Amino acid sequence: MAGRPDDGPVLPQPYGGDSAWSRELLDHLRPAGRDPRRLVAWLARTVGAAVCLQDARGGLLAGERLPLDDAVVADVTAGRVSAAALQDGERHLRLVGLRQPGPGPAAQAVLAVARPAPFDRRTAEILGHTAGVLELLLREQESAESGRRLRRATADLRLAILQLLMVEDTVSARRVAAGLWPGLLEQDTARVYVLESAASTRDRLADACVDTTGGRALVVRCPAVDEHVIVVGPSGEVGQRLRSLVADRPGTYLGGSPRQRLALTATAYGQAVTALAVARFHPDRAAVYAARTRPAQLMDPAALRAWAAVVLRPLDALAHHVRAELLATTRLGLEFTAVNAAKVLGVGRNTVRARMDRVAALLGADLSRLAVRAVAHAALNTEAAHGPYDPRGGASGPPAGTGLAELLGTGALRSWAEGLLGRLDEDGRDLRGTLRAWTGADAHAERAAQALGVHAQTVREHVRAAEPVLERRLTAGGTDLYEVVLAQLVTGELPVPGIGAANQDQPDSSVHR
Repeated sequence: MAGRPDDGPVLPQPYGGDSAWSRELLDHLRPAGRDPRRLVAWLARTVGAAVCLQDARGGLLAGERLPLDDAVVADVTAGRVSAAALQDGERHLRLVGLRQPGPGPAAQAVLAVARPAPFDRRTAEILGHTAGVLELLLREQESAESGRRLRRATADLRLAILQLLMVEDTVSARRVAAGLWPGLLEQDTARVYVLESAASTRDRLADACVDTTGGRALVVRCPAVDEHVIVVGPSGEVGQRLRSLVADRPGTYLGGSPRQRLALTATAYGQAVTALAVARFHPDRAAVYAARTRPAQLMDPAALRAWAAVVLRPLDALAHHVRAELLATTRLGLEFTAVNAAKVLGVGRNTVRARMDRVAALLGADLSRLAVRAVAHAALNTEAAHGPYDPRGGASGPPAGTGLAELLGTGALRSWAEGLLGRLDEDGRDLRGTLRAWTGADAHAERAAQALGVHAQTVREHVRAAEPVLERRLTAGGTDLYEVVLAQLVTGELPVPGIGAANQDQPDSSVHR
């Protein structure tokens, strides 16, 4: 192969009399036509040639692979020559380097055109202008790809911060956030919001949340639910802006939590999801988690904390970071499915299950039982809300021999439980009896149906019918379901379970009737 490197680039000449090709070339700069592959195919047809567009490493970007002289290609890509003309027997070849932005002379790509006829003035002119357009398109692609990489990295960083908050590592979360969003997590408290839209519009919704909060909130595409966007907003203004955003977007819903400590982000997230379910029935499509009476509020605070400390005592021998990781994972695993908890935490579902199994083994708790999960959930949330129990913090210390049955046996708690479950008595379908059988069967509709002698679909329908009456989600599990189970433990509709050492020598097999 004989050839000669050109002394400079192929300089496009002014358009000649044939302007049809120039109009076609300009069409490739329109927004709908900006595709290097289509442009290369057009060039091949227009000049009657085989055309190859390859990157600086030799990867084929468009056209067809051509045999090229490696030395000449190296000269073009290195910027030693901007273009080259070669002849190999009956084949005439032109190579043009397409430059990338930056101080160096290196080419971003090489355009090679091979044809049996020599390159006349018209063909050279078309090639020169096409190379210029291709260079613009490649630069645009690179800029767009850089933007996508930056947005993806930013989204990954936001998710990492949320996952640190979910496992109560607020120190690390603040350190990570400080680099890009200084001051975002300076406050000790925040509200968590969950917005819902169609999965196909979620990215646009997330971008709108970033814009409307103006850097005052942490915006994360939920890794567990494709329709959800999670927003952690330390500022009260964030909620107002999100409500305005939802009001302008039909089919979008907003659920928010009350203000919580950053260490309770996982709890706040669960509250926001619960509020989101209520928002679907509100005319303004937004709701905040209702500040209703909780069972823990009706128990003796010191006795409750002491009981939770005894339940969790087997974990105290673990290293602090291991204990915190196990407890945070178990709280999420009890609130959501293991799969969704894994997505939120950024770990594998087998990891979540392994951590929960380890906690269950240490506590002597069978977490496959719904009542046991409800009791474990109460103990974990008590410590999360108040911190590890310190008997020196109280004047009289923890009451001796306080067990779960005693905690659940107060008159105030019984009134609350009867008031809650009593709402079901007005329905002629015996929703209360169905719900009792369903929770007693660990939320298995088929087993409950066998016990009741009805069809499993009837059980499911009754449970779903109980949800609006109780104003709590039941089929989704989590806090709402555990509160109903605790009410059933108080009224004696379910037996009080024992958990490992926490119940040794404690008469917790029943409550006072």
